[in-house]
Amino acid sequence: MVTRGGRRIATIGPAGAGNGVEVVALLASASTDDKFSADVRAARDAVALEGPAWPAD
Repeated sequence: MVTRGGRRIATIGPAGAGNGVEVVALLASASTDDKFSADVRAARDAVALEGPAWPAD
């Protein structure tokens, strides 16, 4: 838990497991313009899906 001035402002924990089904469903259901779709595609292509693993504790 992260606090500022005695108030909780954030909670840090492990990321939840997921396969992106919710994101795919949202993108399929929302009407998007071609520029937005191109931006999403470019962002996805810019992400390296393979890389070194985090060091083990």
